[in-house]
Amino acid sequence: MSKVLIATYSWSGRTESVAQKLKQIIGDADMYKIEAPDNTFDQDMYKTDEIATAQINNNQYPDLVNEMPNTDQYDLILVGSPVWRGAPATPVHTFLEKIQNYSGKVASFYTDAGMANGYEETFKQWAGKLNVLPAHEGSNNLATWLKELN
Repeated sequence: MSKVLIATYSWSGRTESVAQKLKQIIGDADMYKIEAPDNTFDQDMYKTDEIATAQINNNQYPDLVNEMPNTDQYDLILVGSPVWRGAPATPVHTFLEKIQNYSGKVASFYTDAGMANGYEETFKQWAGKLNVLPAHEGSNNLATWLKELN
């Protein structure tokens, strides 16, 4: 398999769990934690939703605290996110914005508690000129999805 980076934002830990399963399947993948500064979001899911909605409406996305990886060394970047009101978590927007010069492939995996609605469309919009492959919802059939990406 090609050189893979698994970049993940996980608010509750569910998306991180899927990222760990992907790493087990791939074996030699690097991990990057997409992380906003402490106190950017609330422990309450509904308050976090309100904060994220305001960020999107005001086009003011959170900064990231971890140093960005050198994406040039990867053939594929898997971007994990929870679904927030039908969209990726807002720190994912910041990550995608920072890798706009990346020339490899990008695919998203996501977890949700309800309906994903327009998640994939929003991800593609936020990805801009990046080469976006089909996304994957949940933790089932991850190996099959990875084979489809290659």
